Amino acid sequence: MLKRLFIRNFTLIEELDITFQPGFSVITGETGAGKSIILGAIGLLLGQRADSKSIKSGAAKCTIEAEFDISRYNFQPFFEENDIDYDAEACILRRELTATGKSRAFINDTPVQLSLMRTLGEQLVDIHSQHQNLLLQKEDFQLNVVDIIAQDGDQMADYRKEYLLYCRKKDELEQLRDDIERSQRDEEYIRFQLHELENAALEEGLQEQLEQESSTLSHAEDIKSALFEADQLLNGDERNAVASIRSAAQSLRNIAEVFPAAKELAERLDETHVELKDIAQEVSGQVDVIDFDPARLDTINSRLDAIYALQQKFHVQTVKELIDIQSNFKSQLNHIENIDEALSELQEVVSRQLGICTKKADKLTQQRTKAARKIEEEMQQRLIPLGIPNVRFAVSITSSATSLTATGADKVQFLFSANTSTPMQPVAQVASGGEIARVMLALKAMISGAVKLPTIIFDEIDTGVSGKTAQKMALIMQEMGNNNRQVISITHLPQIAALGMNHYKVYKEEGAEGTVSHMQQLDDEARIREIAQMLSGDNITDAAINNAKELLNT
Repeated sequence: MLKRLFIRNFTLIEELDITFQPGFSVITGETGAGKSIILGAIGLLLGQRADSKSIKSGAAKCTIEAEFDISRYNFQPFFEENDIDYDAEACILRRELTATGKSRAFINDTPVQLSLMRTLGEQLVDIHSQHQNLLLQKEDFQLNVVDIIAQDGDQMADYRKEYLLYCRKKDELEQLRDDIERSQRDEEYIRFQLHELENAALEEGLQEQLEQESSTLSHAEDIKSALFEADQLLNGDERNAVASIRSAAQSLRNIAEVFPAAKELAERLDETHVELKDIAQEVSGQVDVIDFDPARLDTINSRLDAIYALQQKFHVQTVKELIDIQSNFKSQLNHIENIDEALSELQEVVSRQLGICTKKADKLTQQRTKAARKIEEEMQQRLIPLGIPNVRFAVSITSSATSLTATGADKVQFLFSANTSTPMQPVAQVASGGEIARVMLALKAMISGAVKLPTIIFDEIDTGVSGKTAQKMALIMQEMGNNNRQVISITHLPQIAALGMNHYKVYKEEGAEGTVSHMQQLDDEARIREIAQMLSGDNITDAAINNAKELLNT
């Protein structure tokens, strides 16, 4: 319940601090006095976007604050989840706007995102303005009304979970079909590229090995000449290196008895002789191995050219990368070969999930159909006293299992006729402005018991009605306010104003700094004069005073 509203430097309001009461209250005032400004301020607390132009001229900052009593409602989990201090009897929402365009939102002095304030605000206050009558043109609003009366929230959540899974699997199926189509187009090309890679007989290290062999064969004559010369120096004639080392060692051993140092030198030469002899044998062997083979060189260079061409084609630098690409092509072909089986399995999953959704949608339809009959009966009962004695109201539900949506299989349409001779048609197409206002009020009264909203504000719901019908509308709002709910009606009709438990007036004054809007709660005497003025205009007559007293005593 809205307990207090504080506004400073907002449009024409310099400062307003007003206390609201429970039950049914009314707000009156001349056109342009500032009622819409107050609604705009409350709207900002409900998360609406701010405009720095709304700040009172000359002010640097505007502040709007509202205090709510939420002790009758289970909001504590919301506060705990968002780490906000919880006070059931004093929940304070505050918006601050600066002339520079900055906006800040607070819940119980904790800075919050505007979206979070909107989430809470929508659960605290419902503002029904004239433009909301357009909701009767929208199927989703009408479906929402049926769902509220059906109280099918748990079933809807269960259905939506399965429906989202169905949508996800259906998207996967479409993606798989696209993959199949694309793969079938690419299969021949993939096989061709794989064939190229497989013909190259690629192995890791192959490129380096072939490049080395190519280099050796390309310089075979130079290599063989160098090896031959080395072989001659090591093994050639009697004065070759191996023989010379052996002779030197023997000479040193001959003087070892007279020159002891020669023994160690001889041993070292023996070791060198063994190593040099081994090297000489290996060099001699290589001389026979190395030979210029043009055919082999051509073969190696052809393989290298093939590797280089593949690397250039696939924009890689190494044989390993080519091997990875080859492996990927094999995986793609394997996937293509097995994709029909995957498609069949996924089609079965989608079909099974559709069946689950259809069954749950059928249950929703049954609940909605039952609720629709209840709505028809209650709307009939509510609209007849509101001046439509021959009203007919029906809820049309059409279901299609082949076109499921996030809300089920149903489309809902409210049908209406104000007399017995006219066939029922969609309410937004045939009802007059006054009839639509009454239909919306009856709907709000009906669903207010199911939706535990602390505060409902009606902004000129009485458009297009007068006299006894207006009084009946006031009685409905009064009834809503008596059920632990706060109902506030902004009205121009004295019949409605007179039935409010509390009466507030919005007015404006001209001062030195321009026009300023004010709001005050009226006492009994002021209330009589306000209603009398609503009856007779600025020239308040004794008859208007007496009529006002009669309305207030009704």
